[in-house]
Amino acid sequence: MVKSNPYVILSAAISIDGKISTITGDSKLSSKKDHIRLHKLRSKVDAILIGKNTLLQDDPILTVRYTKGKNPIRIILDSKGTIPINSRIIKTSNEIPTIIAVSKKISKINLLKLKKLPIEIIIAGENSVNLKLLMKKLSSKKIKTILVEGGGTVNWEFIKNNLFDELIVTLSPFLIGGTDSISFIEGKGFAKISNSPHLKLKSTKRLKNYLVLNYIKV
Repeated sequence: MVKSNPYVILSAAISIDGKISTITGDSKLSSKKDHIRLHKLRSKVDAILIGKNTLLQDDPILTVRYTKGKNPIRIILDSKGTIPINSRIIKTSNEIPTIIAVSKKISKINLLKLKKLPIEIIIAGENSVNLKLLMKKLSSKKIKTILVEGGGTVNWEFIKNNLFDELIVTLSPFLIGGTDSISFIEGKGFAKISNSPHLKLKSTKRLKNYLVLNYIKV
């Protein structure tokens, strides 16, 4: 059976207590060796995906820098199309292929603004981006592998909708705490443990005080 959706890898560096950033947005949880590992992974996938909140918080460029390799296509989930035009993603979109995924809720003004930029716009969903529909549209564009480096809300949407295939987390030697700090998975969560996807440990890799855990969905 041919897989209709792209192969999706969820990736994050997390604290021992499962947080990806502090209450102030500090998310510097990776070591230099882990950055190199991540950028090698970026160079092997077709696309990299984040949500608008991650873009606003970190203003990432999402390129391959610590190793040699081709930059992946960048995909931003932005239902209403309000991405800042002064973001590094937009500023480099004439050099690196960039897709903005929006919903039908986008205003005519914002849609017109995006159409003036050197990006591709994909409309998927009514009030918010429908990930299932988006994955089908991305698959039709020959995008076969996607690395998700989103925040807790985006991670939950992929998990809730059973749209991921692999999970790579770097366990970092930090404790963050706080009810308002951001967890690796946010959202409503599952009511029962039995509702959780079943994962199989594929490999572990120690990077000094950091531990990279690689799970596949079974």
